[in-house]
This record gives sequence, structure tokens and C-alpha cells, in this order.
Amino acid sequence: MNYNQCWLNYSFIENYSDKDLLTELTVCVNENKNDIIIQNAINELTYALKNILGINVSCEYQDGTETEKVTTGIILKLLNDDNSKISEEGYRILQTGKTVRIEAKTGQGLLYGCFDLIRRIGQGLSVRGLDINENPKNNIRMLNHWDNMDGSIERGYSGKSFFFENDEILINERTKDYARLIASVGINATVINNVNVHKAATELITERYLGKLRTIADIFAGYGIKLFLSINFAAPIEIGGLPVSDPLDERVQNWWNDCVKKIYEYIPNFGGFLVKADSEGRPGPFTYGRTHADGANMLARALKPYGGLLIWRCFVYNCMQDWRDYKTDRAKAAYDNFIGLDGKFEDNVVLQIKNGPMDFQVREPVSPLFGGLKNTNMILEVQAAQEYTGQQIDVCYLIPMWKEVLNFETYAKEDGATVADIVSGRAYNQINCGMAAVSNTGNDFNWTGHDLAAANLYGFGRLAWNTELTSEQIALEWIKLTFPHKDKVIKTIFDILMKSWPVYEKYTSPLGIGWMVNPGSHYGPNVDGYEYDRWGTYHRADRNGLGVDRTVRSGTGYAGQYNEPNASMYENIETCPEELLLFFHYVRYDYKLKSGKTLIQHIYDTHFEGAEEVEKMVRDWEDLKGLIPDDVYMRCRERFYKQLENAREWRDRINTYFYRKSGVKDEKNRTIY
Repeated sequence: MNYNQCWLNYSFIENYSDKDLLTELTVCVNENKNDIIIQNAINELTYALKNILGINVSCEYQDGTETEKVTTGIILKLLNDDNSKISEEGYRILQTGKTVRIEAKTGQGLLYGCFDLIRRIGQGLSVRGLDINENPKNNIRMLNHWDNMDGSIERGYSGKSFFFENDEILINERTKDYARLIASVGINATVINNVNVHKAATELITERYLGKLRTIADIFAGYGIKLFLSINFAAPIEIGGLPVSDPLDERVQNWWNDCVKKIYEYIPNFGGFLVKADSEGRPGPFTYGRTHADGANMLARALKPYGGLLIWRCFVYNCMQDWRDYKTDRAKAAYDNFIGLDGKFEDNVVLQIKNGPMDFQVREPVSPLFGGLKNTNMILEVQAAQEYTGQQIDVCYLIPMWKEVLNFETYAKEDGATVADIVSGRAYNQINCGMAAVSNTGNDFNWTGHDLAAANLYGFGRLAWNTELTSEQIALEWIKLTFPHKDKVIKTIFDILMKSWPVYEKYTSPLGIGWMVNPGSHYGPNVDGYEYDRWGTYHRADRNGLGVDRTVRSGTGYAGQYNEPNASMYENIETCPEELLLFFHYVRYDYKLKSGKTLIQHIYDTHFEGAEEVEKMVRDWEDLKGLIPDDVYMRCRERFYKQLENAREWRDRINTYFYRKSGVKDEKNRTIY
């Protein structure tokens, strides 16, 4: 094994107070004892106890009726009680006397219960007196990998793919360790190939690859994970020999029906398809004058007999539109494309909607589609891969951002409906809903490039399982499972994580304006660098001010896509949240913010502050030398110095640009060239 196991490294804990409760394991699953998920649950529990506590657990199988006679150790039990409050993936942990019981209706529930117990022990927490029922808040908890068949990863910042190499599928020890890693935080679905499906990836749905895909699917299934594939909407043309891929053409429908049938013959537990269509050059139903519903429903009907889902991305916009027209607004595109189709999708179609209307910027408003669609299954899509948030060079803990999105009140219902209510299915009594994250993994030794970026992978899984967890809770869990249990280590890394998103925002993107990055790479400052804005600047800066007028009154009208009172709040410059001020309004440089500062002075101050706070991060990290493993210390130290260089460049480039644009000097007389 030439890589680490992230939060599953299982460091030894001395003098754990509840060790006496954990020395024996009794498994009461009757005829299910050969279930691979249950076997994996047992293996994970025994492996963890050996490494964390030095216990060699003895394991005994008993008939379920005999469990009341077991008086010591851990008891794993499958329940037959349909009236239980435990869901199909849920579990109960109960500690009484000298026993710790983990009960569930399914092997998957037992697996999650075992990982929960391991998580508590790994943090050094007591298990005495535990009595908890845990059910996931979201039914779909998915990772989207943007891995290409040649081994590259689009927006990948952690090495190469561990799924593909030279147009072949990789299956090795890391395949299982990946499944262990994501199952440990409750992720139950994964798409292993890029949504931009090109060349060999189009053939993944053919017999050339289905044998190996079945092997991967079986490994995943042993950890309660369903395999999904991204598909090319034009596959009937590219690999099927048809002249069209029109979703209303009977030949196309039959081709997909045959294709799906073959997939399920190989992979009976196949999850379904993910589709990106009619955006950024990808083929789709628009070619034939059809709607997104036409395209999605055709594929969904092929999958439905087998229980498969069709996930259709709402990241749809015309990247070739004429930006000289200031009424043109990419932010409006997703809503405009999909709001009129509400209720027209099959019940196994799920619309996957990015957290914001643009493209994973460091600060965006919540997509208005979450408040607009009421009769359609929805998944919230976030990006753990730090495309616009530092690319796993700059540390940026993203859970606070995702929490803000989940807690956003859409006012879609009279009694309220947060995004968390909607994507969990609670708001409209839906089942096929949840969360998806663009994965940040690769074949680097530490999986995520920056060791601290693993907090985002861990955090996504935990948040998708339980949207009520706080950013602080998740950060502390991850730190204690990953690093030595030393107060200074825990406090320092916690402080770095919790301030990292605001700090990154300070030295990059003021007040929601976004972009201003180098086109193509999306890393480093380029104030006029928005790649699709060929005729002007995205930020609309001139000698008097900057920002995009998205009001109904005088701008693009985007603010009107929200329900009231959000629409009015964004429409009015005085009530618009200041962190989104430049997203919704063109603002003069001399406009006074609530702090009393002018807009231009705020830009100067935050960019200086952001660079200074990165300097402090570097010093704080260097104080951990000798307290954490040397390899982790050195890898992160190197990235912190790159982040510091990056922050200083952002500071100087942004401040210089707006000083020259505005002609207004810094009130504090700092050096701006």
C-alpha cells in the first residue's frame, strides 16, 4: 500500500475508558451472515478496534432469538420489526450494562452503525450511555468524479485517476479502499467518469468494459454504494451507427432500451446515468428541437424497469452568447431552461442543480431553481474539488459555504422550505432527492493533494448524511480522526479550517463579484479574465464603480427569479446582503458600506487582510512541527507557502487594478502600484 487512509488511519489511543465494553463481538444476523456488507462491517469494526485500542476481538455468531442472553461486548443485530423508527439505511446504537448494541434493518445500516461506533472511539469519546437512532437526511449521497479514460482528471488537483489509465479500467487495492473511505461517511452512490463524455468513455456502456465495471460495482456494493456512469447523449450516433440521437425517434429509444438491458445483465445493482446535455458543447435534445424533459424521460424510461435513476444536470447555458448586451446574464440560464418543465419529468428523473447560478464561485447566491421547482426531484450539487477556491493548493474548508446553502430559506412554501428541506425530499414528500459533490480525489499519496482538503471530502459525506451537523462539529471530528490528540494540534488546525473560506474570499473575490481568474486554469488572478466574456469584463468595472446590475428595475432581471421576500431583498441595494452586493448591483466606489468604509477602501483592506491572515496561517502551521507526522507537516507547509505567494499576488493585482481604474488612493497609504 503506497498511500495513506485519511481518517481511517486509526491511530492508537492509550487508556481509553470504555475498552472493557468492546472486547467481544456477537453477531446476530441469522441467515444473512454471509452477506458481504455485513462481513465488511464486521471486518471494519474488528480492524479498527485492533488498531485504535489494541484489542483482538473474538467474533461469535448466534441466533437472533438468543441475543438477550448475551451480557458482554458488542452485539450486531438485524431487526425484523417493521414498526421500528429505523429506516433502511439507518441504525440504532444502545449501550446498557456491559453491552453495546448496534441494530439495523439491513446490512447497510449495520455497516453505517459500525462506522459510527468507530468514529466515536477514534475521537476518544465515551460510548457509555449511548442511545441514538440515526437515519440519513438524504436518500441520495453521491460523488461525481470528473475522471477521463486516459487517466487525467478534469479539474483534478490530486494526481491522476485511480479508476482509469490509457483507456482501461483500473481495479486494485485502492478500489476497495476508496469504497471503505466514502462508505465510512455515508456516501452511497458514485459516478466514476467525467460528465464531459468523450472518445473511449462513450464506450463504457458497451461489452468492452461491462465485465470490469461489474467487478467494480460488486466491490462498491459490498459497502452499500451504487455505481453510476456519465453518458454521451449522442452515443446512438457515435457508437450505435444511427444517424440521429433524437429522443423521440423510435430507433433511438430502442437502442437505449437494448443498451440498458445489457448493462443490467452484467450489473444487476447498477444505479443509473448522469447526463450533461446542451451545455458547453455537449450534445443534447436541443439539436432536434426537443426539451430537456424529452431527453431525460427517454433515458429514464429505459432505466425504470430495473430501478435505475436518470440524473440530469441543470448546468445549462449558452457560452457563445453576446455579452455586449448587458441584459444577457448567464446566471438566469438554469432557471429559464428548467422552470417551465416542472412536473414534466418521469419520477425516476432527478435534476442535479449547482448550489449557485454560475459555476462554483467562492461566493454566489443560492440557485433560484430550488425555490421554483415544486414537482421535480432535485439534488444539490456542490464542488469538493476546489476549482475556483484554491485548487487544493490554498486551504479552503467548504463546509460553512455548503451549510449556508442548505440553510437558505427559499419561501417556496407558506410554512417555509430551506434548501435542506427540498433536497431531502421533506418539502414535497419525494424520495429521489439528495446531495452530490464533484470529488476532490486522485491517486496522490494522501488522496486529496492537500492533506487538509480531505476535510471537504469527509465533510461532504457527513453533511449529506446529516444536514443538521455544524461546520464546527464536522471539522473537529475530522481533525481528531486524522491527527494526534494534542490540544495545540486540534486548536491550530481547527482555527485554520474555520477561517480559511473567509480568508480566501478576502484576497480573491470582493462582495460576490466572482471570476477574475486566469481563463482555462481558473487559478491565480486575472481581473479581466472571464473566459466567455469576449467583448468586455464580467465585473463591469469602470472609472466610477463595478458590479452587475441584476435587478428587475434596471438590470438583467435575475433578482426576479426568487420568491418574495428574497426577490425584493436582492432588488434593493440597501437590503441586499453585502457579501453579494456586487453580484446583484453596480456600485460606485464611494458607496458607503455598513462598516462605514467606501467600496474601494473595502476592496483595498480585505485584500491586504487576506494576505496577512495567510501569513499567520503559515506561522501557526510551522508551530506544529514535531507534533504531527513529518510527511504531513512538510507537504502542508509547502502548500501554505504557495498559498502565501498566491494571496500576495491576488492582493497586488486586484488592488492595483482598482486603484488605476478608480484613481482613488488607499486611505492607509499602503503601497499600491
